[in-house]
Amino acid sequence: MTKADLILISEAIFTGLSDEPEPLALAVKGNRILEVGPKEKVLELRGDATEIMDVEEKLIMPGFHDAHLHIMLGSLFSYYCVPLSDTNSADEAAARVRAYADKHPNDAWIIGTGWDHTAWGEKEFPDRYVLDKVLADRPVVLLHAEGHYGWVNSKALTVSGITGSTENPEYGVIYKDDKGEPTGILIETAISLATDFAYDFSKEQLRDMVMKFLDQAAALGITSVNDLYGSRAHEKLEAYSIYKEFDDEDRLTARFHLYPPLNSQIERSKELRETYSSGKLRVAGLKQFIDGVVTGYTAYMLDPYTDQPETKGEIAYTAEQLEKWVVEADKEGFQIRFHSIGDGAVRLGLDLYEKAQKINGKRDARHALEHIEVVAPEDIPRFEKLGVMPSIQPYHMALMPKESHTTRVSDEKYPYLYPNASLVRSGAVVSYSSDYPIASLSPMLEIYHAITRKDSTLKDTWNEQEKVTLAEALKAYTINSAYSVFREDELGTLEAGKLADLIVLDCNLFTVPEEDILQTKVELTLMDGKKVWEKAPAEMTGSKS
Repeated sequence: MTKADLILISEAIFTGLSDEPEPLALAVKGNRILEVGPKEKVLELRGDATEIMDVEEKLIMPGFHDAHLHIMLGSLFSYYCVPLSDTNSADEAAARVRAYADKHPNDAWIIGTGWDHTAWGEKEFPDRYVLDKVLADRPVVLLHAEGHYGWVNSKALTVSGITGSTENPEYGVIYKDDKGEPTGILIETAISLATDFAYDFSKEQLRDMVMKFLDQAAALGITSVNDLYGSRAHEKLEAYSIYKEFDDEDRLTARFHLYPPLNSQIERSKELRETYSSGKLRVAGLKQFIDGVVTGYTAYMLDPYTDQPETKGEIAYTAEQLEKWVVEADKEGFQIRFHSIGDGAVRLGLDLYEKAQKINGKRDARHALEHIEVVAPEDIPRFEKLGVMPSIQPYHMALMPKESHTTRVSDEKYPYLYPNASLVRSGAVVSYSSDYPIASLSPMLEIYHAITRKDSTLKDTWNEQEKVTLAEALKAYTINSAYSVFREDELGTLEAGKLADLIVLDCNLFTVPEEDILQTKVELTLMDGKKVWEKAPAEMTGSKS
């Protein structure tokens, strides 16, 4: 009889096959789950070298699979940037920039992230002169909390070659004042005019970014991720070749599923799919943007914005261009994911996928729409009908004050802001994710907001009818995300024969108060049968033998 390398025992194992945890044991051999079942049966697989871990009441569950994030941008913003999310004014943000610059005298650029003028109570964007007052001789680029705007100083404009005569790039805006001079605000693709210079990192630093991400993911129990194209503004950060080095060196402690840009370069996309195709690193599909964000009036709506009735937002490319790309990529067997925030963008995305089905024939494509912050109720059933996956980030509803959305749409649309349960229970397969670094990488934050619907104040409940159960949330973050990359037969549940990607939490999420979810920690992360994260023994309870 085959003997296990490791046997885990718990009063609460959430296999993902039911809605409640069960008292079970689980055996691991190599990189696979050997058996899951009653303790007595599984212990029959014990050998002389088998490690036994009894974690008592703590929850054992599949490793988290974050279905939408940005690895390199996340590491950049987490470890090499000025953090600005808790600033209360433009002046405070500028002071934070100055203090960071003083501590990092050798950084060619000062990069920051997280500022939000709406949280400061301001309707207008800040300008470059606020930054010039504190730092005039070094270039500064600060990314907004949603990642769709950049705020730069005059030195950054000079280094980037941006002047009053510089034309707006396609789907981008260089804000200018009444005299035609740049204000220091760059919108959408215009950010790349600065970041193409700011993101000039060495290979050594890129490798360090990957390592830092892997360490953080392992500590949070994340064993798989979908790394999505992060817009023209961040193309310079692509590091697929670095990922492959880690894969070749057997240093990947999370499975990377890559989504390069959907564009006219279909042959390059096919080459990337052939190049990256291992069990831990593979191209899973293609990603592109349909629209922008509600706060910048660039999310594409079915109706005009109530506070700016002259616009319904805009789309990043023409509908004809998007249709051509979708039909071509679908024909080549690619899965497609679209950033689609406004209800107009959501409808267009569904229409594009439906068009591809009519031209190429219906297949199990599992195309997805990302974010879905506003949706028309009549479009909700179309997801299941077309086999399209809603990809949701539950914490996004609390990322900024809800007035950032409620003041921009009609009262009739309020119940359809940040939908969740209506999509989860529509028959469509919904995956969860963080959109890191736009939000924290922590799955606990997403789970908490999915089941509580607490807004940014953490006091008020927003659209309570969109709450989901804990089991629904955990499945969206595990098996449904595995389904999003066609790996539900390998990942996402705890079953004999599946890859041994699993975690042990420091409590049972099903028995603690909701507010305690935010304090829940991971004690052990297993990926491919290997311990890639383990709390120090002194910090752990439970028995080992």
